[in-house]
Amino acid sequence: MKTQFEAGLNIAIKIPKNKYDKTVGFYRDILKLDVEERPITNPTVSRTHRVTFGQNTIWLDCVDNYTHSETWLQLTVPNVAEATAYLQLSGVETCDEFEELPENMHWITDPAGTVFNLQQR
Repeated sequence: MKTQFEAGLNIAIKIPKNKYDKTVGFYRDILKLDVEERPITNPTVSRTHRVTFGQNTIWLDCVDNYTHSETWLQLTVPNVAEATAYLQLSGVETCDEFEELPENMHWITDPAGTVFNLQQR
């Protein structure tokens, strides 16, 4: 099986609630990047801001139950089912309990714990 993974355009930074406002201010007021709060309905993310970061988008996600920040990355593939089967054969399991996802997407992690959102191009 030949599955080709590509980096997606989205980067999510999961930020503890007690550091969220200062972090948003850093991107908006110090780095002077385009920052916009966006509505969100998610059981684990209470607020989110979209940051234009060159051709990428950084999502600053406020998570009430985290004690430290995490960076989550996006991976795209031509076929999610084939990529998931390939990953499972390679010992990589999905972790879809992390956050709600639309159908045909999965969460996976690398051995160091970096979280990736796997989705179709």
